[in-house]
Amino acid sequence: MRGDDDRQQPEMWSYVPLERRVPQDHPLRAMRTMVDAILAELSPAFDEIYSRVGRPSIAPERLLRALLLQALYSVRSERLLMEQLDFNLLFRWFVGLAMDDPIWDATVFTKNRERLLAGDIARKFFDQVRAEAAQRALLSDEHFTVDGTLIEAWAGLKSFQRKDMPRQPPDDPGNPTVNFHGEPRSNATHASTTDPEARLARKGKAHEAKLCYQGHVLMENRHGLAVDARLTPATGYAEREAALAMAAALSGARRVTLGADKGYDTRDFVAGLRGLQVTPHVAQNTAKRSSAIDGRTTSHAGYVVSQRKRKLVEEIFGWLKTTGLLRKTRHRGTERVGWMFVFGVAVYNLIRIRNLAAQPT
Repeated sequence: MRGDDDRQQPEMWSYVPLERRVPQDHPLRAMRTMVDAILAELSPAFDEIYSRVGRPSIAPERLLRALLLQALYSVRSERLLMEQLDFNLLFRWFVGLAMDDPIWDATVFTKNRERLLAGDIARKFFDQVRAEAAQRALLSDEHFTVDGTLIEAWAGLKSFQRKDMPRQPPDDPGNPTVNFHGEPRSNATHASTTDPEARLARKGKAHEAKLCYQGHVLMENRHGLAVDARLTPATGYAEREAALAMAAALSGARRVTLGADKGYDTRDFVAGLRGLQVTPHVAQNTAKRSSAIDGRTTSHAGYVVSQRKRKLVEEIFGWLKTTGLLRKTRHRGTERVGWMFVFGVAVYNLIRIRNLAAQPT
């Protein structure tokens, strides 16, 4: 029998709580449990960046849950995120809003997020997620991989202009005419007027140059979880410099291995790792040159395992760029972009931990 479509006015009241509307096997349930425990650990850090007097702002716990949803569901802007929170009951439940709670203005939400930036909450959130993984015995303490990726800046090539030339008013403010063909441009002589901290870089000889930042991840090899993440300006040495800095935090009483791709196969980098008592499991680059990795390293069976496992780091970058809104950043400046990068890596770790916990033992 065909149902009726005559009732256009919905019921005014609902007696079904949000908790019952979310299926028991929904993936966000396990995520919410972990996130709530992590945010409880961060409560003292929140107290340090908020005043004890004045008008209450958006609760930092709710703000972080909303940012987590934005990364999980690829919501491209804060304004669209507020729109989703207004009618999406799943989002309301996860953030901690009742069905009738008013939604924040997008500008207010963004300004409150700046306070978390000042308190370096993304790093502290990342550390708590890593501690959760360690508590579940998911992390390796012996074998690691490092890699970097370019993140396109929120600035166009038309904004990349000479530093020593006075800025001229554009002929068209919306889309100015800029002719830079035949003009040699480099980071030494040019800078972006939109985002001065972005650097001109390219992935390889066959790729076009773009204004970019460089993200770096240190991954443990057991389950492919990130144990460190940071963002730097995109320079020719940024990958190896960041890798040595992250490797320095690993060095201790126990010797560890560090896998990497051919871009890290330089004598200075390999010598730097060995000086930190870290065994370099770097892929050999023998294209028209000799490799800094010799038979002392490649003859071990662990080297082959490291070369296979290091490819897991590409899954982190793949998720960040396809889902985590970091193929092209929506923020400007190393500090803001770095905050979002570290937070995005922490969200990836949460997904990975949830998936590992769901696997049958």
